[in-house]
Amino acid sequence: MEKFANVADYLASLDSMRREVAQIMRELLADAAPDATEVISYNMPAVKQSGKVLVYFAPTQKHLGFYPTSEPIVHFEQELLPYKHSKGAIQFPYDQPLPVALIRKIVQFRIEEVTKKQA
Repeated sequence: MEKFANVADYLASLDSMRREVAQIMRELLADAAPDATEVISYNMPAVKQSGKVLVYFAPTQKHLGFYPTSEPIVHFEQELLPYKHSKGAIQFPYDQPLPVALIRKIVQFRIEEVTKKQA
């Protein structure tokens, strides 16, 4: 398995459809968490703030995997009902639009979570 040095290298390795979806998520996360930094963690794109990863994402064959840790998934359980999800992962199918407002709320929740833990 190829080890990626940065998000640009990761995106360059994808086919065009998955690259386009991943780029949309990348831009959405940059806007939702403007103080965060892009990183590769566990060989996936992620955004990190205050020394902590907020969320990870990775396009797979059939869906965009979104990994916000477990607490946001519990908190937003009702809003996540339309999506297959588990303790730490959410699957956004390619045949549906990304739930931009929900992703923004999850990222904001993670920013607040990280900030509270540091206080």
